[in-house]
Amino acid sequence: MRHRVVRILTGIAVPLLAAGVITAGSPGFGHYKVKHGDTLTLIAGRYGTTVRTLVALNNLPGNGNAIYAGEVLALPAKPAPARRPSQPKAGQIVYVVKPGDTISKIARRYGVSQKYLLSVNGLKRTSPIYAGRPLRVPVPIPKAKPKPVAKKNNTFAGRTYADHVVAQADRNRAILAHRKLPTRTQMRSLITSVARRYGVDPELALAVSWQESGWKQRVVSPANAIGAMQVIPSTGRFASSVVGRNLDLLKPLDNVTAGVVLLDRLTAAAKLDIAVAGYYQGLGGVRRNGMYPDTKLYVKNVLRIKAQLEKGWSPR
Repeated sequence: MRHRVVRILTGIAVPLLAAGVITAGSPGFGHYKVKHGDTLTLIAGRYGTTVRTLVALNNLPGNGNAIYAGEVLALPAKPAPARRPSQPKAGQIVYVVKPGDTISKIARRYGVSQKYLLSVNGLKRTSPIYAGRPLRVPVPIPKAKPKPVAKKNNTFAGRTYADHVVAQADRNRAILAHRKLPTRTQMRSLITSVARRYGVDPELALAVSWQESGWKQRVVSPANAIGAMQVIPSTGRFASSVVGRNLDLLKPLDNVTAGVVLLDRLTAAAKLDIAVAGYYQGLGGVRRNGMYPDTKLYVKNVLRIKAQLEKGWSPR
């Protein structure tokens, strides 16, 4: 769904996928253990790389948010240890006079006036100085740098979301982090079962879910798209009205039901490529504006995944 997140799919386990739409590893030069609240955008920024590089290096399935706390990601390079700047002494240093030094030379070297240097050391213009004598040399006191303001994780792949949406996404991600959830294999079986129940092509539902999350219920995007089918709350309410009960998107069965119900309505209203585009961009948006470039890539990848699944492909 376009109103949630742009994706970059780069050579995931599907052999034919090479073009990019953001989706969620091989060894790199360094490794990072994902923490609660992390996203690929934050990790990429922290280590001076890109979301696309992390996706490709780790062969991440689904969309770029398909990571979870405790997962270890390969990094393209180990970050160099930060160098701590030496602490300047407040206002002055002690300089030991060397042979050939004069007050004027020392003053020029440190960018202070001769008069000021003499005054600080209680000297007159005619006072002699000699090698080995310590002199106090005034130096500028560095201005304290303002502490960087922590950035909110409101932006992903060029789109920014309201604070209350991101806050709710954070809460949902934290809830799922502490739940025992189905494995990827179990999610595949669940998606297939629910799709058949609603008369939706199982390979289509599986392809959409793989593109969206890699069949992982734990995934929550900054736009608060939840679970294996990456369903936002408004879509969940729509699907609830269709099935006649309240769907809890944090529960695997309800999440899959919401996504499959949406696919059922979309495929009944439009041909396959437009229906897939509608899942990503919204059917109304596709009809008004046509497919955006990232939507075209999304549709292309979903249909390729579907074709591979129909040939018996199974991710390892």
